Amino acid sequence: MNEEFLQYLWRYHLFQNQINSSEGKKIEIIDTGEINYDAGPDFFNAKIRIDNTLWAGNVEIHINSSDWFKHKHHQNNAYNNIILHVVFEDDAIVRRKNGEIIPCLELKGKFDKKLFFRYNDFMQSKSWIACELQFPDVDPFIINNWLDILLIDRLKNKTELIDRKLSINKNNWEKTFYESLASNFGFKVNSDAFELLAKSLPKKYLGKHKNSIFQLEAMLFGQAGLLNSNFNDGYPKQLFSEYRFLKNKFSLEPIDSHLLRFLRLRPSNFPTIRISQFAHLISKSSGLFSKIIESENIEDLKKLFDLNASEYWDTHYVFEKSSQRRKKRMGENARNLIFINTIVPFLFLYGLKKGNYAFKEKTLALLENIKGENNAIIKKWKSLGVDVKTSAKTQALMELKNSYCQKKLCLQCRIGNFILKQTEGIDD
Repeated sequence: MNEEFLQYLWRYHLFQNQINSSEGKKIEIIDTGEINYDAGPDFFNAKIRIDNTLWAGNVEIHINSSDWFKHKHHQNNAYNNIILHVVFEDDAIVRRKNGEIIPCLELKGKFDKKLFFRYNDFMQSKSWIACELQFPDVDPFIINNWLDILLIDRLKNKTELIDRKLSINKNNWEKTFYESLASNFGFKVNSDAFELLAKSLPKKYLGKHKNSIFQLEAMLFGQAGLLNSNFNDGYPKQLFSEYRFLKNKFSLEPIDSHLLRFLRLRPSNFPTIRISQFAHLISKSSGLFSKIIESENIEDLKKLFDLNASEYWDTHYVFEKSSQRRKKRMGENARNLIFINTIVPFLFLYGLKKGNYAFKEKTLALLENIKGENNAIIKKWKSLGVDVKTSAKTQALMELKNSYCQKKLCLQCRIGNFILKQTEGIDD
């Protein structure tokens, strides 16, 4: 037995209706209250009728009554307004500071044992998800309804970091978007390095030279620490020469080139290629975030992010090492990841900040029109029969796996809840 399971029983009132306290008083539960995930009593604002008196206040839950003293609640004034002590086994009398006995509800023998057996099976499961065997039998309506909620949760979680950056940048949306977008151009491996690159090179300097991809690349590659005086190829030599001029003009200091990682990356994902594609994006628009806001649909965004590396990179992946000629165009998967991880959460946060519900609808519509990811987690969900066609669905599934299944928070999951309550076929 554990407190999490007892909290679950209390929260959803999964025990006998006709109950009495350990003192023999009749208990009628009107409202179990609001669960508290922080320090303090387990449930706030409960409403309970004990005999003929209606009580409103907090509820504390323990395995044994004596845990009250083990946890030193008798020394904490925050627990002096507890109206009911809910326990699995009542093994000690608990009093308020004025000497009054706190009514105690013992749940032992008052709930279906099958419920605990199934919960225990979940907690000990070694499967990819605890409910892997039962999941295919869950009503699709329950799954889809829960995924809709989880999608919003995931968007809110993604906006938290953006909101902190926005605060640091004094609510400058364009600057925050530029830095976050650069971070995502580095994708997972070079994300931090690309963000440092953007912070070392204010967008206003790039904006002054947006009509010249050559100058944009000179600043970006120079600030990335990838240019030096030892080049033999004409193009990188010209970039280095231009960068020296621009570095002095804007008093720039480059980042450490060792921060950029090439190892174990596909050549098309090399930071050199992504930097050149980023330069192409900067050259295509001024007021980039404003253009994102004004975009009407996914097709507008696709046009904006139809990006190629410059001509030199047709025959190179790194400086001064030739490769077979191939246009380095940003692929659909890479572009979609930028949409999912940068544009969608920015639009969602912008709508929240401006109180504009239309932006929420816009972000959800974008996710419905972006192809779903195809990573290891999504492949596993697909094997369980889940529809993974859109990023709206795959983002919700990622949230489900990482925030609930991975942590075995089955009691807080609507799918887990549904399965747990299907107790038929489990032996006592």
